[in-house]
Amino acid sequence: MIIAYKSESFGVIAKTIASGGVIAFRTDTFYGLGADPFNRAAVQRIKEFKGREDNKPILVVISDRDQASRFITAPSPAFNHLANTFWPGPLTLIGEATADIPVEVTAGTKTIGIRLPGDERVRALLQACGGALTATSANPSQLGAARNAHTCEDYFGEAVDLIVDDGESKSDRPSTVVDTSGQEAKLIREGVVRWSEIEQELNKRSVKR
Repeated sequence: MIIAYKSESFGVIAKTIASGGVIAFRTDTFYGLGADPFNRAAVQRIKEFKGREDNKPILVVISDRDQASRFITAPSPAFNHLANTFWPGPLTLIGEATADIPVEVTAGTKTIGIRLPGDERVRALLQACGGALTATSANPSQLGAARNAHTCEDYFGEAVDLIVDDGESKSDRPSTVVDTSGQEAKLIREGVVRWSEIEQELNKRSVKR
């Protein structure tokens, strides 16, 4: 079922998530598949929808910076610096996962990627759903990322419980993903935020130390 993005719809969306449902919704980049990241059965459904291998972790988007402590334990100095610099924005940061994050999310890596979106509408929806949702791209593994609600419907039909139509995606590139779980920050995927910008910020931090 497709519903329009409206604040009046948040109750239905939140109820769907709370009952273990999966939604498709516009993130700050492409459309994503959203579920309660602590609901193992819901996350497993997402993997089945995508035809995703069990060794691939699933990223999470959060409504505000305070939510990060639910997912990241002992964030590294690089994590904190990059979050302070680029959040809210299209930068996914990987850190050491808290002990209660399901293995379906971490894929056994003991790490998790999280992002604080720069789009206020996305953050409002996340807040209504408890502060965080999974946000793996809304497409089967071999197909392109969905940029609107109707593509989500073409991909998944009635398999997902709800598709939230919030217009076209605002970006033609995915988020940049950086692993900050170790001693040095490592680029996993370059997207909207250029790696050169991130390196520049990391170098500034090194000089200040």
